[in-house]
Amino acid sequence: MKTENYDVIVIGGGAIGLATAYHLGQRKAKTLVLEQFTFVNQLGSSAGVSRQFRIPYPDEYMVKMALEAQPYWDALEKEANKSLLDKVGTLWFGDPEVHSTEGNIAEAEKALQALDVPYTTLTSKEIEEKYQFKNLPENYTGLFQPDGASINFKATIEALLDLCKKEETVQLEENSPVLDIKQMGELFEITTPNGIYIAKKLAIIPGPYINSVINLLDFKIEATYWNMSSAYFKKTDPTIQYPTWFVFQNAIGENGNQFYGFPSVDWDHPEYIRVAPDFVITPLEEPSDRTLIPNPQELAYTSEWVQQHMTGLSTEPEYTSTCLIALSTIPNKELLIDFAPKYVPNYKNIVVYATGWAAKFTPFLGKIMSDLALDGHTDFDISHFQLGRKFFKSI
Repeated sequence: MKTENYDVIVIGGGAIGLATAYHLGQRKAKTLVLEQFTFVNQLGSSAGVSRQFRIPYPDEYMVKMALEAQPYWDALEKEANKSLLDKVGTLWFGDPEVHSTEGNIAEAEKALQALDVPYTTLTSKEIEEKYQFKNLPENYTGLFQPDGASINFKATIEALLDLCKKEETVQLEENSPVLDIKQMGELFEITTPNGIYIAKKLAIIPGPYINSVINLLDFKIEATYWNMSSAYFKKTDPTIQYPTWFVFQNAIGENGNQFYGFPSVDWDHPEYIRVAPDFVITPLEEPSDRTLIPNPQELAYTSEWVQQHMTGLSTEPEYTSTCLIALSTIPNKELLIDFAPKYVPNYKNIVVYATGWAAKFTPFLGKIMSDLALDGHTDFDISHFQLGRKFFKSI
């Protein structure tokens, strides 16, 4: 067994873990990334090819975070010498009274107005005329924000992985689950099947597998797990195009009735449109319960919605997949960005990111996490994401 010393060990080699390692490498910190599976795997919250970048949120601090993420995407695209965002705009529409996992349209408008973010309001008829939807209830309203984009997420992860490989101070280890964490004064000793590693700081970012790591430090987070379904629908009209979009609707029985979608892009089944449910019929109790096969009833609801409300598409779901995500069980708390709780020894040197939909913030979160690890603070206001004892539980 080999033993090596590092400034920071990043546990979790998904998108945000790699972004954190990249920023640590930029600061010449000796960094090790431990990934329990292989890099660019399909087993966690970095699975799939595409994600949405959008600015609308019902909370001003989240709108501000999206705005502050934009220059980090620009810098990553420049450094990787590759376009990662296909800017097609964001369309939110649906029942104006509905409050969903994404928020509420009216509250999002207020937040956008407060921060002078441009957007256009739309009636139900205008949504149908401009964006190819059909048979929408007359009371539906919408907003269109032009800075929304479809993220080439797989290419983003590959770009970050390549950039990390180029950093002299960054080492990457896959197939390296963390088996044990020991405190050695102000240092940490990490045991994996491939070696024992010592670090001054830990950045714990293993996505939905967070508790399997922090349990080794005698605490956990309260979360629920969604095995989210996704499918592609073939274009019957080759000229059809959509922005990124999300529809707000009241639940019908077990059907969450929330759906979202993407444009066709040349890097992801260009003859198809991706549409997915933003709900699960049965959440998972543990990440180990996940499956790579989508829930057939969730896909059936999605196909039905496509048939009723979208034009130029077949209704047969193809290229189906799943993505595992952890969601906070505390209301109105989507992301957790914090240090370990104070009762954990050496807690100031343990930085944790967990829960929520965060792909749109990937390079920005990498900057935040790297600064927290190295400096113990960040210039960005993370007070909304710090939950302390309300979120962390001792075990």
